[in-house]
Amino acid sequence: MRIEGMRTGISFEVTASDRARLLAVVADRNSPQKHVWRARIVLLTAEGHGTSEIMRRACVAKTAVWRWQERFMQAGVDGLLRDKTRPPRIPPLGTGIIKQVVQLTLSDPPGETTHWTAPAMAKASGISVSSVQRIWRSHGLQPHRMRQFKLSNDPRFADKVRDIVGLYVDPPAHAVVLSIDEKSQIQALDRTQPGLPLKRGRCGTMTHDYKRNGTTTLFAALNVLDGHVIGRCMQRHRHQEFIRFLNAVEARVPAGKLVHAIVDNYAAHKHPKVIQWLSRHPRWIFHFTPTSASWLNAVEGFFARLTKRRLKRGVFHSLVSLQEAINRFVTEANTAPKPFHWTKDPQTIIAAVRRGHQTLDSLH
Repeated sequence: MRIEGMRTGISFEVTASDRARLLAVVADRNSPQKHVWRARIVLLTAEGHGTSEIMRRACVAKTAVWRWQERFMQAGVDGLLRDKTRPPRIPPLGTGIIKQVVQLTLSDPPGETTHWTAPAMAKASGISVSSVQRIWRSHGLQPHRMRQFKLSNDPRFADKVRDIVGLYVDPPAHAVVLSIDEKSQIQALDRTQPGLPLKRGRCGTMTHDYKRNGTTTLFAALNVLDGHVIGRCMQRHRHQEFIRFLNAVEARVPAGKLVHAIVDNYAAHKHPKVIQWLSRHPRWIFHFTPTSASWLNAVEGFFARLTKRRLKRGVFHSLVSLQEAINRFVTEANTAPKPFHWTKDPQTIIAAVRRGHQTLDSLH
């Protein structure tokens, strides 16, 4: 069928197959509405309706009628089902300005500032803030972030890492491997006003100010083989309290088994009285982590879970309520213990620390 449009020179043919496709688009409930009214424009044109009638039935403007009549004439039904790509309103940034932004970001900012911000970079480079953010995102630059680190200077770092990782990966037979440490200065914080509970559309609230009701120290020993935790809260964390905790652990460990204890380099762990205690308990063997490497101690993971899941949002009206909450958390953790699994290759750790020292040495 050959159709003459309302504008001079507009004409096209609607074949039977095209008509079937257009009707299918209109009948399909999942078709985008823009495809539906484009198909209707062509079908109404094929039925001989004028531009005004098509505008009324398709609920579109005159220019839209003419645009899609022309598109059908040029590209057929497929042309109705896709949109032409348009050039961006703002021309893309040149490689020169992108290179300049990257180089500036990697250099020190002017004045008494420590790092670049997007507005400062936009002002310095003469582009918009959003453009700066796109460049940073595409090049993996995050000047607003800073990662902290601490490299161990222990001369026996490699030997200690291999020793401790060996206990995790291949523990000795007929022995117990315990990761022991203390979490000190746990504050019993009470809020000055009650917060609001979580509900749909609003997060829970908590006042930023608080009242201190004292502090406690949690001594904990994590059994690496089965995941059980022995914990005890004490007021202080001197060598006297540490020895009391060791006595409590000694009473819980089955007789006849060696005890390999992984501890950090806190002064209380190396006190002469502690050394004397070890001489009286020959089945105990201390394995010290390298200096500045307490993250090797597996019990630190338990302390992190305790802080995140119980202490951080906790409200404690007294020191006793804090200690009771900690004891309940330890009890719950022991209802479903999980053995500790170490996965990192010790050689990878040693190599990374060596590279870190080499990098630091090259900067001086």
